[in-house]
Amino acid sequence: MRMSFREMNLRVFQRQPVPHVLFQPRMEPWFDWHTQFGQMPEAFAGLDLRGLYDACDCSMRTFQYYSGLQSPIVVEYESEVALIEQRDGDRLTRVYRTPCGDLVETQHLTLDNAWRVTGFAVQNEDDLRALAWLFRHMRYHFDSNLYQEGSLWIGDRGQPGFWVPKSPYQALAQQWMRLSDLVYALADCPTQVHEAMDAIDSSYDALYDELIAGGLARIVNFGENLHDSLFSPAWFVRYLLPWYHRRAGQLRSAGIITHVHLDGYFHSLLPLLGDLPFDGLEALTPEPQGDVTLDEIREYIGDKILLDGIPAVLFTDTYSREELMACAERVVSLFHPNLVLGISDEVPEGAGAEAIERVRMLARWARSQGVKTR
Repeated sequence: MRMSFREMNLRVFQRQPVPHVLFQPRMEPWFDWHTQFGQMPEAFAGLDLRGLYDACDCSMRTFQYYSGLQSPIVVEYESEVALIEQRDGDRLTRVYRTPCGDLVETQHLTLDNAWRVTGFAVQNEDDLRALAWLFRHMRYHFDSNLYQEGSLWIGDRGQPGFWVPKSPYQALAQQWMRLSDLVYALADCPTQVHEAMDAIDSSYDALYDELIAGGLARIVNFGENLHDSLFSPAWFVRYLLPWYHRRAGQLRSAGIITHVHLDGYFHSLLPLLGDLPFDGLEALTPEPQGDVTLDEIREYIGDKILLDGIPAVLFTDTYSREELMACAERVVSLFHPNLVLGISDEVPEGAGAEAIERVRMLARWARSQGVKTR
């Protein structure tokens, strides 16, 4: 049976037979780092990102990541919103003007040419009021033209994946506030936190309606970057799980496949994995990098699709190729055919040519792993 990676990608989630294990490592940060610093191994010199994937005979998962292409999720601000950006060398200041006060965010450019937030816009109760106002005057939309551009770009390498905006809790905890400030705010001014969460959520309404009505997207990633240092299990159940059921439920009722990104430690979340309303779980990281075993993951995820499963550290020369292969074989034995084999969660940026040689080795091996009856 011959079929493209794109068709295989969809069929795994549809629980239909595929000719072999689908191997979908994420190499984008590795490619960007080696290109930027002139460290690209000679064997891959002159290739673009898609060329690297083709040279490794691997599937791609997304089109918006280190590709230069825009996300199909766009933001529209109402005329009342004033957004001012000022750059001074490697420092960027972004100011949102609101009737409730200014929200000021600072970012710095790192050595690897990425902007990182160093000063969060929301720090106190007044800022939360301003944030709620801001989100009441902005809307997220799905741009079908940008999606189709990404779909053509990725071609047969995989289903054209992309991320929807973060849940309201995760948006506050990761993008708008320091986690410690959010924790204190939930204790000191919960009403303002909840109003901000409601405003964030409402700004997504048009987006989810458009995703459903558009009929284009087949697989959607909730890029939440979940790990248990961001919340207690009780907060997860209170603030995140109901939102996932509602929003993922909207998409799944329309036939859109969903998966969610977890990385870092998540042992405390193990009993909750089966309750997550997603078709798949991405980037679950087992030992020796994470804090759970493969057997524990197998026990708790039920019949969900596992995306990835091989710890990224096994692609460094700290570990032998034999250890890498043993892990890959174990992942396949436990999860295939409910599996998109990959790296939890990316090829390490600073790893050299050996990392990609290991990717190529696994790609050849995955091709040899035939159909397994469900």
